[in-house]
Amino acid sequence: MTAPEDTRRDPPVTGDERATLQGFLDFHRDTLMWKCTGLTDQQLKTRPFATTDLSLLGLVRHLADVERSWFRRRVAGEDAPPIFYSRQEPDADIDPPADADPEADFAVWRAEVAACDATVAGRGLDDTFLSGQGDTRSLRWLYNHMIEEYARHNGHADLIRQAIDGATGE
Repeated sequence: MTAPEDTRRDPPVTGDERATLQGFLDFHRDTLMWKCTGLTDQQLKTRPFATTDLSLLGLVRHLADVERSWFRRRVAGEDAPPIFYSRQEPDADIDPPADADPEADFAVWRAEVAACDATVAGRGLDDTFLSGQGDTRSLRWLYNHMIEEYARHNGHADLIRQAIDGATGE
């Protein structure tokens, strides 16, 4: 398998707060996929730095679990167990096993993003939920947090991709 082409959507430069937040979150989600475009299964699993177990596939798996944890479990209160993470293998999301299937993992990530977007579609930015620490947070906070989460990991993805094949980008 070679990771499919993905087209990034630019965030809006005008619009209301919700559209802007969703646009930036979508842009960062798309950026992660863009960093994976054209790579083989082996390249997606490559851990190019001796000091970390990070791989592009690991970032995709990790962010699928992060999306589920915040949007579906915390905001919606769903009984949605982690996808890749487990107490027995706490790094199975970020450090996928050798037999991980990138095509299947990308499909899981895409499905999770769609489910999470559907979860918050009818909610307002001032709607609240309990965090894992027991404090109350707003959907506005969560959008900003997820943008930050993706932006941080997209920085990792930039470095990993450059080490794999020299491709650079924003």
